[in-house]
Formats: sequence, structure tokens, C-alpha cells
Amino acid sequence: MTTEAAPAITPDFDDGPGAGRKLAIICSKGDLDMAYPGLILANAALGEGVETHLFFTFWGLDIITRLRMAHLRFTPLGNTATHMPQVLGGVPGVTAMATRMMRRQIADVGVPDVPELLDLIAAAGGHLWACRMSVDMMRLTADDLHESVEGIINAGGFIEQTDGAQLLFV
Repeated sequence: MTTEAAPAITPDFDDGPGAGRKLAIICSKGDLDMAYPGLILANAALGEGVETHLFFTFWGLDIITRLRMAHLRFTPLGNTATHMPQVLGGVPGVTAMATRMMRRQIADVGVPDVPELLDLIAAAGGHLWACRMSVDMMRLTADDLHESVEGIINAGGFIEQTDGAQLLFV
């Protein structure tokens, strides 16, 4: 008995890949390991021609805060995916060591650091937005944020900006 593979189903975009598509990514965590998923997805979407908006809220603001963006950390404490005994995560120096290791691994695969990735996203036409409530809670101003942040808007404003978009919460 022979079985033939079903034909591949390929979406047909009228004006090429990504035309008319929109992606909205909400970045809510500012740890090093949580910054990259949203930024990498945004960069990939922009490469496919997808209109892309990122909304940085709560600790996700660290990703776009000038004084913090280059110093995001990775902590294995509470992260079961590290496959190490949790008690080690609380040992002094483990977070610094884990952060150095992760930064090296990221660089080794050719991925830019967070500030450079933000620059690439903005240069490709990505839209960066800061959450008004989070900015106010953390007593930040527009001057504290990456220069490519288009504005500080409330949740309703972001929903309006991204009407009809696919939504990802990171």
C-alpha cells in the first residue's frame, strides 16, 4: 500500500507575504530570557512584511528603559527549565553567572543584544509603545525610554492601534 502525501496548504497573500497582516506583541517581563522571544518574533514578522507593534508593560518596560535595557539579567531561581536544583538559584553569584552564560550563548548564535535589536526593529518599521499606567507607576518619562518608542499610550490606545492584529502576550 502506498500513500501519497497530502498537498501542502500554502496561504495565498494577495500582495506578497505579510501584506495586510498585523501583529501585536505585549512584552510584560523584563528578564533577559523573556526579552528575546517578543523581539525575535517582531523582527521575524517585519522581515515577512507584517505590520508589527510591541507594547511594553509592567516589567517589560525594562526592555526599553535606557538605563536597564543593556543590563537585563537571567535568573534560574524559579525557572524549572534550567534543569538545575532550585536551591542553587538562590546562591549569591548564580544569577550573574547564568546571565553571563546566556549573553555568551546569544552572541555565539549571532543574535544582537537588546538595544541593537530594538534599533533593528525600529529601522524595519516596527512600532514600539510604552504602557501609560506602567510608566506612571515606575515614575518614568519619555526621556527614560529608547529613542524609537513612538509614544506612551494606554491599553485602549494600543488596542486601537492594533485593530485586527494577531496578538501575542510574552
